[in-house]
Amino acid sequence: MKHVFFLLFALFLFVGNADAQSKSKGSKNKPYRIVFQMVSKDTADHNAMVRQLFNIKKLSPNTNLEVVCHGPGMSFIHKEKSLVLEKLKMLAAEKVDFVACEFTMQQKNIKKEQLLDESRTVPGGILEIVDKQSKGWSYIKAGY
Repeated sequence: MKHVFFLLFALFLFVGNADAQSKSKGSKNKPYRIVFQMVSKDTADHNAMVRQLFNIKKLSPNTNLEVVCHGPGMSFIHKEKSLVLEKLKMLAAEKVDFVACEFTMQQKNIKKEQLLDESRTVPGGILEIVDKQSKGWSYIKAGY
């Protein structure tokens, strides 16, 4: 009887492990939708954000990613201030959406031409985030 119990227990563990592995492999095709809020001018935060975006695209290529920049975070996509501009271009080619807040642009006298060519603008960065959340997107604040 002990052998039967042990055999059933071992079978249960094997099937459970195989099921867990198949679920983790399935995340590559799951269409996550994540909106990030970038409000930091810290280059360490910018580098961390780039790493996170590449990691997400590697683990789940079908994930929709958007980075909304406003306030001091505009330096993330500013041609003259960003230290990660070339990596952002690579990410944009992988369909990562970079968004600039027009309200911040007006306050800081930033022209569209000064930003990453692949970026787009929205009237208000916070409202863009709220809109995405109302459509079921997950929200992550970038930075530490």
